[in-house]
Amino acid sequence: MAPKPIIITLDGWSSCGKSTLAKALAKELGYVFVDSGAMYRAVTLYMLRSGVDITDEQQVQQALSQIELGFAFNPARGASDIMLNGENVESLIRELKVAEQVSKVAALATVRKFAVQQQQRLGAAKGIVMDGRDIGTVVFPQAELKIFMTADPETRVLRRYRELAATDPGISMEAVRENLALRDHMDAHREESPLRQAPDAKVLDNTHLTPEQQFTLALGWAKEAIG
Repeated sequence: MAPKPIIITLDGWSSCGKSTLAKALAKELGYVFVDSGAMYRAVTLYMLRSGVDITDEQQVQQALSQIELGFAFNPARGASDIMLNGENVESLIRELKVAEQVSKVAALATVRKFAVQQQQRLGAAKGIVMDGRDIGTVVFPQAELKIFMTADPETRVLRRYRELAATDPGISMEAVRENLALRDHMDAHREESPLRQAPDAKVLDNTHLTPEQQFTLALGWAKEAIG
């Protein structure tokens, strides 16, 4: 008899490698990976394109009613790309202009309610790995395995800089440091679903871990939870 599928959540600070680990776990377990951060970024991209005043609740609600999010498997990446109203925007949502606004958009109660409904729909059948900021505390508080990821701030700055520099050679380390500090502050202090470590989450500090080491650790936790 095959083991019952579970829900695995990965929460934590920006640039801790949540998505990378979540993708690897999903692939190894044959689960579906859902990048919740990509969903907020796609909403942010839509708001920017449409010139939405995010301080205007009516404009935000109207924009959300025009948004349809989904994921499509990309064989070249071996992972799913985020789709915004049928358009593949996976690369566009990684740009700095989106990164600079996503925490503001994600802090809006209306946006978070919209995203949480989408995420819960995707996880109804279980057998998923989802990463974000409030997945184990708000979206799936009943998840069988919750992981909270963290790392030294300067380590995260360097990782983020390397990621952005690959597509934007002109980006400065200081700009990345300021953006990360701002996002950390907004994630931790927003009124709606702030970043918190779930009481029953397993903490994974990967400051001094290789990707292989953290994967082995997390996979062990997953197999234990699956039983």
